[in-house]
Amino acid sequence: MTNKEIYRKTLVFSVRRLLIDFIGVALMAGMCVLGFIVLDKTMDQGIIGLFIGLIVGIIIMAVIAHFISYSLKAGQIAMMTRGITDGVLPENVYAEGKAVVKKRFATVAAYYAITNVIKGIFNQIGKGITAVGEMVGGDAGSTVGSAISSAIQVVVAYLCDCCLGWVFYREGTSAAKATCEGAVLFFKHGKTLAKNMGRVFGMGILSLLIIGGAFTGVFYLIFMLIPDAFTALSNEIVQISAETESTPPEFLTNPTTLMIISAVVLGVILWNIIHSAFIRPFVLTGVLRNYIESGKNDIPSESSFSMLDKKSAKFAKLHREVKNA
Repeated sequence: MTNKEIYRKTLVFSVRRLLIDFIGVALMAGMCVLGFIVLDKTMDQGIIGLFIGLIVGIIIMAVIAHFISYSLKAGQIAMMTRGITDGVLPENVYAEGKAVVKKRFATVAAYYAITNVIKGIFNQIGKGITAVGEMVGGDAGSTVGSAISSAIQVVVAYLCDCCLGWVFYREGTSAAKATCEGAVLFFKHGKTLAKNMGRVFGMGILSLLIIGGAFTGVFYLIFMLIPDAFTALSNEIVQISAETESTPPEFLTNPTTLMIISAVVLGVILWNIIHSAFIRPFVLTGVLRNYIESGKNDIPSESSFSMLDKKSAKFAKLHREVKNA
C-alpha cells in the first residue's frame, strides 16, 4: 500500500479525534463563559470566574485526552504499521485498530507506562544536546540550545509515535523490549530518519500559516461584532489590577489588542487540533515507513541496547527490567 492509501484508510481515526477535540474545546469555552457570567452577576468578579472556568475546562479536556483520544491515536498508529508491513488493511479499520490496542495494552495505564518511557528516553537525550549548546556558547549557546530543544520536541513527538509503531510491529515481543529496540533504531539509522525532518517542519509551518492564519482572521471578524465584550473584559482586568496594586500587560487593558490576541490564541488552538488530526498523520505515514523499513532487516539485539544505557537513565532502567524479566 502507498502512503496515501494508508492515510485514506486510517482517516476514520482522524475524524473521530477531531470530533472529540472539538467537543473538548467547546466544553472548555463553555466553562469559561459560564464562569464569567456567574461570578460577574453574583460577585462582580467576572474575570476570576473566567479563569476558574478555564481551569475546569482544561481538566475536562485532559480527562478526554487521557481516556478517549489515546485509543484513537494508538489505533491509528497500529493500523498505519499494519498497512506498511503487511501491505493490506482490513475492511473495518476502526474496529481492528481498537482490538489491536486492547490486545497490546490491556489498560490505559499500560499504554501510558510505555509511551511515558519513550518520551522520557528521547527528552533526556534532547536535554543533553541543549546543555552542550549552553556550555559551549554561553548566553548565545543557551539561545541556540533552546532553539534546538524546541525543534527536538517536534522530532521527539514523531519518534515516540514511530517507536510505538515498532511496538505494534513486534507483537510477539514484550512491549518493554520492543520499546528498547525502537529507541535504538533511531540511533542506528539516524541519517535515514533525518531525511524526513525537512518535510516534518515544512508541513508544520505551512499548515500553521494557512490554517492558523485563516482561523485567526475568522475569529477576529467574529469578535469585531461583539466589541463590548472585550471592553468589559479589559475593564475587569484594570479593576482587578488596581485592587491588587499590580500592573497588567498593556495588551490586556486595550480592548482592540485583547481582541487580536484572543483571535490568535484561538486560531493557534484550532490549527493544532486540525494539524494533529489530519496533516500530522499524513506526514507520520512516510516517517513511520522509513523507520520500520530501516529496522525490519536489522532488528536491534541485546548487545546493542547498551549504547543508550549511558545516554538515558529511563532507557537503562527499562533495559534492566527487560533483562530481569
